[in-house]
Amino acid sequence: MHTKKYLFSLALSATSLMCFAQANISPAKKQSKTIAITGATVHVGNGTVIENGTILFGNGKIISVTANGQVPQDDVMRIVATGKHIYPGFIAATTNLGLTEIEAVKATLDFQEIGDYNSHIRSIVAYNTDSKVPATLRSNGILMAQPTPQGGTVSGSSSVVQLDAWNWEDAALRTDDAMHMTWPVTPRFRGGFGGFGRPQQSPEALAERTQAAITQLTSFFAEAKAYAEMGKPEVINTRFEAMKRVFKGDEKLFIAADSQKDIVAAVNFAKKFGITPVITGADEAYLVIDFLKENNITLIVKQPHALPNNNDDDVNMPYKNAAVLANAGLNVVLSIDGYWQQRNLPFMAGTVTAWGLDKEKALSTITLNAAKAMGVDKTTGSIETGKDATFFISAGDALDMRTNKVEQAFIQGRDINLDNLHKQLDKKFSDKYTAEKK
Repeated sequence: MHTKKYLFSLALSATSLMCFAQANISPAKKQSKTIAITGATVHVGNGTVIENGTILFGNGKIISVTANGQVPQDDVMRIVATGKHIYPGFIAATTNLGLTEIEAVKATLDFQEIGDYNSHIRSIVAYNTDSKVPATLRSNGILMAQPTPQGGTVSGSSSVVQLDAWNWEDAALRTDDAMHMTWPVTPRFRGGFGGFGRPQQSPEALAERTQAAITQLTSFFAEAKAYAEMGKPEVINTRFEAMKRVFKGDEKLFIAADSQKDIVAAVNFAKKFGITPVITGADEAYLVIDFLKENNITLIVKQPHALPNNNDDDVNMPYKNAAVLANAGLNVVLSIDGYWQQRNLPFMAGTVTAWGLDKEKALSTITLNAAKAMGVDKTTGSIETGKDATFFISAGDALDMRTNKVEQAFIQGRDINLDNLHKQLDKKFSDKYTAEKK
């Protein structure tokens, strides 16, 4: 009996803790009334700006975007945004957002599987809409993301989601948009002994190991392509089955590569299989710009707040990289590693503007360019007629951390709640210290 009472008490305590930990911000309801926002500066996302713009949207879609537009006199809700700015929802590319919650708690990490070839892995089914992190991103204008699996050589498929949903089915804007892989890289050789007194491998041995990994990767793709061309197989191979979409062009191929040698090798590898890849990382892409332009390669570059790739590189190259590539005519997307720092994405784009890129082009690196890379540009990424009404109103420049103040945000026309745990804690302790002063 005592044991039963103890177990009941323990279960009750656990339930109470779970209830306390649950998110208290419900997803917004579907748009019910046509809305017109007037008077704001509209940053379209494609490089153009509309002064004193009017955005009319209903049923989750943008009906019209005009300068000094006339608002219909029928049943339309009006929002006056004079002196404010409207931006497309920012898109966080190649992130493990929603796949991890607390880095120090292994049970909350769900972005990597064991093994080198995990093409059958789909990040969308692990995406956690109850995470407290996305709400902190929405407050800075990040309204969409690309949860991406990591690890191994072929990591699996990412998907594009909007950040206000009950479950992953509601969140999905495009499932399985891209297959992700990492190009095999030769580790940098250092003389002497490695850990525990063991001599490290020679440069020749390391290069041989890398070549063996590339040979294995080539074999995997060749077998997967043959599998895709054989019609209906007698025995289903889940890894090869997942690769069919890549060879058919229904799913893009994202390859992580940093050095100029690896970037060229990765692009040529994909071309052998009739694929135009997207290169992520791209630290030394500025050294092979002509090659990238010839092959129509989109680049997803790392955050500018980083160290140079090599000791003898220009110390400012990480800051200038996106601007150099975009000004050369390449489609450039800006990204940030990890998940919790994604809220700083617009400020990284702001940094890029200080190092040579036009502000509206910098905006495109986290809006329309990202949408193009993920294959969702027909429905989102810019404020244009017919696209999803996914945008936000800011009191100031959203790329400047001093003036970014998101006052209202819409995802597919739904007026979302901009509260988050950070704001709640700020209010809690502001109230505490205000009360102590009285």
